[in-house]
Amino acid sequence: MNRQASLKTPISSKNEVKQKSALWKEIFRNRFLYLLLLPVAAYLVLFKYAPMVGEIIAFKNYRLSEGIWGSPWVGFEQFEKLFSSKEFYLVLKNTLLLNLYHLVFAFPVPIILAVLLNEVRVEWYKRTLQNLLYIPHFISWIVLGSIIIALLSPSTGFVNYVLQAFGLEPIYFLADKFWWPVTFIGSGIWKEAGFGTILYLAAMASVDPTLYEAAKIDGANKLRQIWHVTLPGIRSTIAILLILQVGRMMDVGFEQVYALRNPAVTSVAEVISTFVYTRGIVNLQYSYTTALGLFQSLIALILIVSVNRIIKALGERGLW
Repeated sequence: MNRQASLKTPISSKNEVKQKSALWKEIFRNRFLYLLLLPVAAYLVLFKYAPMVGEIIAFKNYRLSEGIWGSPWVGFEQFEKLFSSKEFYLVLKNTLLLNLYHLVFAFPVPIILAVLLNEVRVEWYKRTLQNLLYIPHFISWIVLGSIIIALLSPSTGFVNYVLQAFGLEPIYFLADKFWWPVTFIGSGIWKEAGFGTILYLAAMASVDPTLYEAAKIDGANKLRQIWHVTLPGIRSTIAILLILQVGRMMDVGFEQVYALRNPAVTSVAEVISTFVYTRGIVNLQYSYTTALGLFQSLIALILIVSVNRIIKALGERGLW
């Protein structure tokens, strides 16, 4: 047994040396591609990883005059204060509900649009539609929010003008607790759905055309081809984007909510991002809101790891 072990050890060590040598040769062969990654790596280190040192203030009573290291250590006091606050559970509920609405109603829209665009055969018409769908993505939420407010105004808005023309009462879309989430999700679809089709259209372009020909020979109509060829062909892309979307369940974003919210709908429009802004930046409660941000990041990490495992268990390729 000892003799066999002694014979196997040099062989395994030689294989490891060969693998390392092959790895370094591969890196040297693609050295210019790796050099292109350096600016991205520097960006991530400077603006994503280095600021994580500041998370320590979640465990301190941070004062600007004393700095991060000079502020007194308070342990989990900020988290106890956070979890005992009614406001925390309100903003948590609003954040999760808006993200759930987005997942149910907004996430499928780019898929549907991409499928429809993929079936358009007139190239100039297809390009025109794509450009019109992409434009809202490049408009800031401050500008787009002003447009939405003008369109939905109960007195001068075009939407309520049409409703009144049909004999209906004007609706206070941005001041009603039921209609505000509807407006939020609808405006998000308007802005991002068209741009979200890019990845799906790219995935559809890689589907083997012979699969469509085989489906036609088998007698499949257009809907059957979409169901049995197109959608399975982009299933892995849908899975990856679903993982990323679930990973953002704790983050609605700031600009859209800030542009559309008002005091009348605070009970449904106050989310984690706006709460952090008003309490952390405006009211200078840095430690308190950092604790909230740390909790938000931890839950997001758990969600994205869990969904990634579920997706891989279902036979799809995950993020890692």
